Amino acid sequence: MFLIRTRVGPSRIHGNGVFACESVSRGTEIWRFDPLFDRIILDEELHALPPAFREFIEMYAYRSSDLDGRLVLSCDHAKFLNHSSDPNTREVHFSSLASREIESGDEITCNYGDFCVDWTGFGD
Repeated sequence: MFLIRTRVGPSRIHGNGVFACESVSRGTEIWRFDPLFDRIILDEELHALPPAFREFIEMYAYRSSDLDGRLVLSCDHAKFLNHSSDPNTREVHFSSLASREIESGDEITCNYGDFCVDWTGFGD
């Protein structure tokens, strides 16, 4: 769950993204795994879902390196985080920190490879 105020809006990177609604200093924890907001979905549950919801999960969930590859769906704005090879966050166990100052209005980005076990890149 995000620990700072955020909003979702059009992204120059892809579709929609997450934008800071406050300035954040380097090193500040901005996101933390919390089972109240970050739902672990078992493979058996995924296969039992209607096709339309499975597509939603495939778009917004990720297989977490912190949870031995279990599927996680963030139920807050975190599901709209976009990938960057030069992100303004860095991942630590179950948490994201600002890797540099983030100004109010900046898009918050992450490196999917730092926490997604099945990340292979976009092929670019």
